[in-house]
Amino acid sequence: MGRRDAVLVMRACPTLLLAGLAGVAAACRASDRPTGSNEPVPTAAAAVSFEATRANTAPAPGSPPADMVWIPGGEFSMGADDSNPQVARLPEVTRDAKPIHRVYVDAFWMDATEVTNAQFAAFVKATGYVTVAERKPAREDFPNVPPENLVAGSTMFAPPSHRVPLDNALQWWTYMPGANWRQPAGPGSTLKGRDRYPVVHIAYADAEAYAKWAGKRLPTEAEWEFAARGGLTGALYPWGNDLSPHQSHTNIHQGDFPMHDSGDDGFAGISPVARFPPNAYGLFDVAGNVWEWTTDWYRPDYYATLAAAGGTTRNPKGPEASFDPAEPDAKKRVHRGGSFLCTDQYCTRYMVGTRGKGEISTGSNHLGFRCVKSMDR
Repeated sequence: MGRRDAVLVMRACPTLLLAGLAGVAAACRASDRPTGSNEPVPTAAAAVSFEATRANTAPAPGSPPADMVWIPGGEFSMGADDSNPQVARLPEVTRDAKPIHRVYVDAFWMDATEVTNAQFAAFVKATGYVTVAERKPAREDFPNVPPENLVAGSTMFAPPSHRVPLDNALQWWTYMPGANWRQPAGPGSTLKGRDRYPVVHIAYADAEAYAKWAGKRLPTEAEWEFAARGGLTGALYPWGNDLSPHQSHTNIHQGDFPMHDSGDDGFAGISPVARFPPNAYGLFDVAGNVWEWTTDWYRPDYYATLAAAGGTTRNPKGPEASFDPAEPDAKKRVHRGGSFLCTDQYCTRYMVGTRGKGEISTGSNHLGFRCVKSMDR
């Protein structure tokens, strides 16, 4: 739904009403819904285990473009399963990331970090681009909404002051007029001292516009996962299988979700880019910090379709159209990587093989992107 039908969607979840609108959004069926979700489970082929990643051995063709790293491409097992004890108790996390299937991707360059505020500001200065969150919602898209409620803004995490059941995301998300990439924490906030933070409140069209200006493009979901795995086979995380609170690998939510982020990893909330070790390919923050757009339309049964075809799929680009059984009319693309709000209490999609989903016109304060560049560009 997104910025239409009088409802703003936070990722896959119809939970956010335009400021002042009456009514109640439908129950949340977001990608981070806790155990017990009744969302339809895709039909899957028989269980398949991870096979070895076989990365290409050809060297990078010359020096890397600025702030990018070489991803050699190759063949790998894509997806997730619930055979690991850490995952078995959270079956909803892998329900749309099964079955495991073989994929080949060509080599490419990829941004070492998520696109930062400084980089996005350079784009806006050069082009005058206005993001979706900065635009007043169009009257024709909201014919039944009072004109005074048609206010530019974006979705914001707003933690409650007390513990709440994790069954209704309306308790911690809100639509905030005036929130956008320039004011990431809402009206009155600024980018001062935040040049190296990921740009957020980015809708899909905003990310595409930046990528085109930069002479790049957004990654496919397969490219993103191959790169994030860093050559590892079937690991839960970009660094391996251990998520110890005593090892600083990633910026995720710690403490009681959603009321309190203890910041045990050094950051309560979003962090600057590249504050945690990179994976083996030199990529930072491919788990946690902010979600990232990919080009693939979202369908929960897409992996089953690829697996049923057999063999190895070369350079998959996703299904031809979006379909989410929870919201059939919403146009969604795949998010990857999790965010600073992911936690083993609720989301856990900082695991490298798992998927998120987002309505294309909706940004938030935990959603950004990074770009890739093909060898022929």
